[in-house]
Amino acid sequence: MSDEEQIGAVVDEMYAMISGPAGPRDWSRQANCFLTDAHQMRTWVDENGRPQRLVMSLDEYAANTSDFFERNAFYEVETARRIHQFGNIAHVWSAYEARRSPDDSDVERRGINSIQLFRDPDQGWRIIHMIWDNQR
Repeated sequence: MSDEEQIGAVVDEMYAMISGPAGPRDWSRQANCFLTDAHQMRTWVDENGRPQRLVMSLDEYAANTSDFFERNAFYEVETARRIHQFGNIAHVWSAYEARRSPDDSDVERRGINSIQLFRDPDQGWRIIHMIWDNQR
């Protein structure tokens, strides 16, 4: 596979890992798309209109979202992707829609994931950092 195809497969796996019916997620799948020291950052705007962020390790992300996934069907469907690669680093802009089922016409929210990847010499392309924001 080309670098672009490998990067795309990692992003596809990330979406597949978090999407599904209500119930637990298989967090062991994080190894298929993230480096162990990766960080994920959720952003939002607080009640005063000030931008906020929450930075999480892989374990912290799993702990932070497990209760939500346990109680809710959640499918994050990619709607557009732009990949930029230079040497052993890549950046992916990945637009998404969140739904209760993959083919649901009712979109709960839209947003964008900014995903940085590193070509690990042993594991190949893996996400090292990810930050996202929902459309307002």
